[in-house]
Amino acid sequence: MQKAMHHAILLIMAVAVVGARHVDGGRTAEQEADRVEALPGQPAVSFEHYAGYVTVNESHGRALFYWFFEATKNPHKKPLLLWLNGGPGCSSIGYGQSEELGPFFPQKGKLPELKFNNNSWNKAANLLFLESPVGVGFSYTNTSSDLKEHIGDTITALDSYNFLLGWLRRFPQFKSHEFYIAGESYAGHYVPQLAELIIEKNKKASEDDHINLKGILIGNAAIDSETDQKGLIDYAWHHAVISDKLYEEIRKKCNFKLQNVSDDCNNALNKYFEVYKIIDMYSLYTPNCVDSNYTSISKPYSHFKDGVPKYISHIKGIHGRALAGYDPCASVYTKNYFNRADVQQALHANVTKIRYEWVHCSDNLDYKEEGITSILPTIKRIITSNLRVWIYSGDTDGRVPVTSTRYALRKLKLDIQQDWTPWFTDNKQVGGWMVEYKGLTFVTLRGAGHQVPTFKPRQSLQMLNHFLKNIKLPSHPF
Repeated sequence: MQKAMHHAILLIMAVAVVGARHVDGGRTAEQEADRVEALPGQPAVSFEHYAGYVTVNESHGRALFYWFFEATKNPHKKPLLLWLNGGPGCSSIGYGQSEELGPFFPQKGKLPELKFNNNSWNKAANLLFLESPVGVGFSYTNTSSDLKEHIGDTITALDSYNFLLGWLRRFPQFKSHEFYIAGESYAGHYVPQLAELIIEKNKKASEDDHINLKGILIGNAAIDSETDQKGLIDYAWHHAVISDKLYEEIRKKCNFKLQNVSDDCNNALNKYFEVYKIIDMYSLYTPNCVDSNYTSISKPYSHFKDGVPKYISHIKGIHGRALAGYDPCASVYTKNYFNRADVQQALHANVTKIRYEWVHCSDNLDYKEEGITSILPTIKRIITSNLRVWIYSGDTDGRVPVTSTRYALRKLKLDIQQDWTPWFTDNKQVGGWMVEYKGLTFVTLRGAGHQVPTFKPRQSLQMLNHFLKNIKLPSHPF
């Protein structure tokens, strides 16, 4: 009798301990600590969202900041999608979440201060944004030498992988969901490299650490240095941005197959970049932001270094863009919003009181290029692993133009199963064109700049839905 009572007491104690880790709604205590109750100026929404840190390297004190949004409906049935912006050194919170495809867009002088994005990608998936690598946004390291000596593609992929392991332990209910990685620009490096690392780690991982990766989606992506640069110049000439004389000078003096360009080539490229001081390289046909708070607006154009362009999407100043119903000064409002103490407190961000302010793209990071000039071999290996691979391109982007992407895809020498075909939106308009290769689908979005969801929100959400469901985009009006 006494022994039975003892076992009963132990059982009650065990149940109490397990139960202590759960709170209302089935969330664990760890999840509840990250739950965002309400952001300043946030409209009411029916879904939960969470933000916080996952430590990815204990010895260096590296921690990555994330913001996670459950799907608007049936999150337990929807896939999990990780979104990464590029740079290297630019924030997925600042661009992806706040100005492209997330639920909440900061506004200026309006109530609510956050506008709900009716084309948010969490209508299709559970949506996870990550500020990576350390030194970007609210992500930090306690080892200052990391920012100047160690961070490059290899460490970025490893830290992102360790983040995923830690995040899935914190949110185990999403572990069995189909998992996809998406991103743009220099995420043409980040996404395939992380995917390949997951593939390799999964071969030896325990069941607890297995990641259910199903595919990747990358847009206006830097994937091959030679074709990225050749396409950059050809696109500018074909779109009447540079003169015949300058175009021929660059063609004569620059050999983009080489790792090091000559002084003559650099001088010609300097003339080329001059034009992007007066128009937006990332969206050729939209006006720049003019804001009275800024006496000068520095354009985000980049110079070539050792023959390899730095794909820093937005170095300093404001990335100008405009669209009917969209404010071209959105980045100003985003930066102001995330530097507010009440916003950081609500997001559980900046808990270590980082010594620099939040910015879209980090000036504190000396990113190591590591001599990786082409991601095409990585993409080819991913294709052989039978993962879904889609690449998309907004066709008014001058920074990583559709021309560059088409040149790069030629290098893969994949069999074409369905050639250049229009696809249609729900209002019977051409959304763009597509090519179905064996193992890879290429999609263009007509009239979109570098940040495709900013310019074509409905079309990009349509593309995402078809990607996740592995269904071709409609080739006829419907």
